[in-house]
Amino acid sequence: MATQKLTPDQTLLLDNQLCFALYSASLAMTKLYKPLLEELGLTYPQYLVMLVLWERDGLMVSELGERLSLDSGTLTPLLKRLEASGLVARIRDVQDERRVHITLTAAGRKLKSRATRIPGCILAASQCSIPELISLTRQVQALRQRLTA
Repeated sequence: MATQKLTPDQTLLLDNQLCFALYSASLAMTKLYKPLLEELGLTYPQYLVMLVLWERDGLMVSELGERLSLDSGTLTPLLKRLEASGLVARIRDVQDERRVHITLTAAGRKLKSRATRIPGCILAASQCSIPELISLTRQVQALRQRLTA
């Protein structure tokens, strides 16, 4: 495959910007998730927290933040809202009170079964095959790793 040369003016066209393609796709994806998550009583960032906890319950706030690339200043209000909703509990570590573990409540665990329909809705809306979505996800993850290295 031949590499395409862009003129300096072409490099500044909006449609040639990877950042805009990612940004606008992210907006479209978030818009798609919104009504699905409203049925669960979750915002998109809260859903991401729940996904991580459904994978591995009992994480410390710092581990959760690392997994989601969020700092504690962003994560703490999210967790407080999830706790107020009865979906998670914040439990201080008995050996080091600075460490806080986040555990799912029974309601938080039960919500997982209602959330299982969401990936299928996203798959249908994307009009991609599962292998295409897996490949695209891996490419974006690899890009993120290179950009943060």
